[in-house]
Amino acid sequence: MQQDSWHILIVEDDQRLAELTRDYLQSNGLAVSIEADGAQAAARILKEQPDLVILDLMLPGEDGLSICRKVRSGYEGPILMLTARTDDMDQVLGLEMGADDYVCKPVRPRVLLARIRALLRRREGSEAGGAEDRRRLEFGPLVIDSAMREAWLGEQSIELTSAEFDLLWLLTANAGRILSREEIFTALRGIEYDGQDRSIDVRISRIRPKIGDDPMHPRMIKTVRSKGYLFVAEAAEALL
Repeated sequence: MQQDSWHILIVEDDQRLAELTRDYLQSNGLAVSIEADGAQAAARILKEQPDLVILDLMLPGEDGLSICRKVRSGYEGPILMLTARTDDMDQVLGLEMGADDYVCKPVRPRVLLARIRALLRRREGSEAGGAEDRRRLEFGPLVIDSAMREAWLGEQSIELTSAEFDLLWLLTANAGRILSREEIFTALRGIEYDGQDRSIDVRISRIRPKIGDDPMHPRMIKTVRSKGYLFVAEAAEALL
């Protein structure tokens, strides 16, 4: 998909901010629409299926977390959440509701554009996590297909957000190698790790039970203290 065909939907009740953001993104080749009413946002997202949604956390009618939860099963595109708060809990809740990334207000336009482009590149599958020549990875009953962007455990499809799929693919494509949070962060978000962001840890905790791993005593996606995360292929194959 060419950049000039990407459609972005901004869900934001601050009209001036929404219009300034729209104008900047349009000047950089993106098609942009605005929705100010949280009560209307979910239906519009599901109907229009934009390539990416910029979703404000605090909205009249219905808040961003509720909208994110409501649309996630019927909308596969990336959701970039905006929050005026710096509270970790808001960010964690957003990720748990299915957001792919978040940016704290006030956001610099260039930073926002960089995050949007990174999410859209990931959606197009241009970043294959070091396994560009492989489209499908199989570990016993666990199958991850990068072309279809789907995963299965046995005959059962695994429900993953776009960001969760990217992280699972990155880990499995590097099975047997410890990936630091810095490596994961740079590969998936295109920016340096600030040492405080918890999004990777939240996604790992959500992925584990989905792939049949024990959240309390994980054997497939192991946390290696002070180093990062390790996907153990033998543990997945042992599920057979």
